[in-house]
Amino acid sequence: MDILTALKISGSGLKAERARLNVTAMNLANANTTRTMEGGPYRAKSVVFGSRPVENFSDTLNSSQSKLRKVEVVQVVEDNKPFKEVYDPSHPDADANGIVQFPNVDTAEQMVDMISAKRGYEANVTAIDAVKSMALKALEISR
Repeated sequence: MDILTALKISGSGLKAERARLNVTAMNLANANTTRTMEGGPYRAKSVVFGSRPVENFSDTLNSSQSKLRKVEVVQVVEDNKPFKEVYDPSHPDADANGIVQFPNVDTAEQMVDMISAKRGYEANVTAIDAVKSMALKALEISR
């Protein structure tokens, strides 16, 4: 594996974890949103990751399939868990029975997801730093 391929793989991980952090932040920001543009409360979202082969120039020349894969965001899906129902007849979004539907966002779950995404992001940054360090060492050896 060459240096650029390692950077592509770690870079794709950074991009994917950033998307995961953005969706988690959006979920936490809308944890109490009872009315959206579509109508009804906000529905929690999550990111689905997938992988695809890394394209290398040498793979194109050799026309062989690369076993190295990078990560990408395949889609952002909505959580189908039921909404939380709270009795609050004074709330402007309460129904005839005084029940208000709140988003299905579990803040503890979102915080765990945020920490996990942060750790994944840090791991990819560490990998990029290691590749950079190896490249610098190789340049020093060649002097």
